Amino acid sequence: MSPDNTGEQQAGRFRKGRSGNPAGRPLGTRNATTMAAEALLEGEAEKLTRKCIELAMDGDSTALRLCLERIYPARRDRAAPFALRPIHSARDAAEAQSDLADAVSSGIITPAEAGEISRILANAAKAYEIAEMAERTQLGQLTDTELLRVIAMGENGADIAKQVSGLLTGPR
Repeated sequence: MSPDNTGEQQAGRFRKGRSGNPAGRPLGTRNATTMAAEALLEGEAEKLTRKCIELAMDGDSTALRLCLERIYPARRDRAAPFALRPIHSARDAAEAQSDLADAVSSGIITPAEAGEISRILANAAKAYEIAEMAERTQLGQLTDTELLRVIAMGENGADIAKQVSGLLTGPR
């Protein structure tokens, strides 16, 4: 059935950008199944933990894995072993990009880690460039709110606007 044949259904109940349940689930509401499971286990957590540890010590590989996952959970990210120079201007960010390339070529950090740090540096550089431009040009005549609105229109605008907001409200 083509959209042309659906008539009212196309213009019907659901409007683009509108939730079918604008009130949503009330804050703090918990799943009934979760609350039932917690009620059943209440007061038994210590005994269950002890039993799991005993099974792990007796060689049960599943219990051992469970215990180890709780002691040493899988890390999603790690701190990059790379000392990033302080960034106080767009030039500092550009120079830090060079340091970043050196760190990758030396094997200190992985290319993926460098990519993440590079995005942070690019945002910092853009934020400083905009802040510097605001001081030197006609944007300096705008209020901070108006300047943030101009910034927010561009790519990565919301992130950059937050960074610039900190620069504008900080000491000059």
